[in-house]
Amino acid sequence: MENSEIIVGLDIGTTKIACLVGRKTEHGKIEILGYGKSDSVGVTRGVVSNIEKTVAAIREAVEEAEKNSDVEIKVVNVGIAGQHIKSLQHRGLRTRDNLDDEIEQTDIDALVNDMYKLVMLPGEEIIHVLPQEYTVDNEQGIKDPIGMSGIRLEANFHIITGQTAAARNIYKCVARAGLKVDQLILEPLASSEAVLSEEEKEAGVALVDIGGGTTDIAIFQDGIIRHTAVIPFGGNVITDDIKQGCTILRPQAEQLKRKFGAALALEMKETEIVCIPGLRGRDPKEISLKNLAQIIQARMEEIVEHVYYEIRSSGFEKQLIGGIVITGGGSQLKYITQLFEYVTGMDCRIGYPNEHVAKAPNKELMWPMYATGVGLVIKGYDQRNGTQENDEMTPQETLQESQDKRGMRKFLDSVRDWFENEEE
Repeated sequence: MENSEIIVGLDIGTTKIACLVGRKTEHGKIEILGYGKSDSVGVTRGVVSNIEKTVAAIREAVEEAEKNSDVEIKVVNVGIAGQHIKSLQHRGLRTRDNLDDEIEQTDIDALVNDMYKLVMLPGEEIIHVLPQEYTVDNEQGIKDPIGMSGIRLEANFHIITGQTAAARNIYKCVARAGLKVDQLILEPLASSEAVLSEEEKEAGVALVDIGGGTTDIAIFQDGIIRHTAVIPFGGNVITDDIKQGCTILRPQAEQLKRKFGAALALEMKETEIVCIPGLRGRDPKEISLKNLAQIIQARMEEIVEHVYYEIRSSGFEKQLIGGIVITGGGSQLKYITQLFEYVTGMDCRIGYPNEHVAKAPNKELMWPMYATGVGLVIKGYDQRNGTQENDEMTPQETLQESQDKRGMRKFLDSVRDWFENEEE
């Protein structure tokens, strides 16, 4: 088995660190060869808060994945998330010299390059520059202008920014774990690759990834990403609410949420009771599942309201024929789709990462909590295909294409240069 055809996705989450090893089958689907998982104790709301603990957890997950897949892991595709991620819309303009010359990829690259020159706040840097639609000589709504003639080339861009320090800490953890970062990929984009179909992206859909520390949103319409956002609430806040509301230990609150958690209190009966062991020498505690659901529903309604606000802010609320797709560990709560439909009035389904997966060693990998990890493997293949296309170009063109065409490369290079300088 050649290592060149194997891609590794490393999802550094708030509750878990998951390492997935995959390769593409002859039919273009992803086969998961093995995976490893460890508890994430050094990450808070998607951002590294303890370097040493995160490095140890990464090593544990990677070693387990190596053992299960029989593959030596050296290079990984890493997800980046956290409440520091922001997005904005910007319009670019390029006036060409000759009407007779066709619009080429170099014109598109020049437009993208201009977006990287935008002035950001101190400590922020542009991560992704995603073209939406183009305008050629006032002819609007063009998806691919290459080959057309025109003087005035304009484009709408979706620009995603993040804190450089947060990315540096992720990179530092991965490097100290003895691994090389191939790509830094925005987690909502990775999740969307795993759970959404092309038809849904074309029709219009909002992906909501409810993780442990954050809830990530990505809105697609007409096959183009239109809006991204990160809400600093996730499953961990619900666990804390249960811990305080029921006055129990946090591990017990987490178990209660996973086994009996429901997002609609109306569906639960007063007579359903769970008994929790008491602390040393104390009586067991009885908890009503209806009370538990009321605590969960109160917090989930707040998260859904935030999600709905972002959908309305995007301006595409009325154009999302595909409704909402919920994924991530938080989507495992009972009646979660009903709560989303009740608050937003939009169609809703749970997103499982089986859209592009042909084979997996364990059914557990098809749970929504692994959507980001599977998506990182898929995105890794997309990036690799782009690199292979560049191999046919001259060295000058290859450098230009690899640094400018793929959104993350510039950001990753700046982080890598900083890390290498620090090590020296």
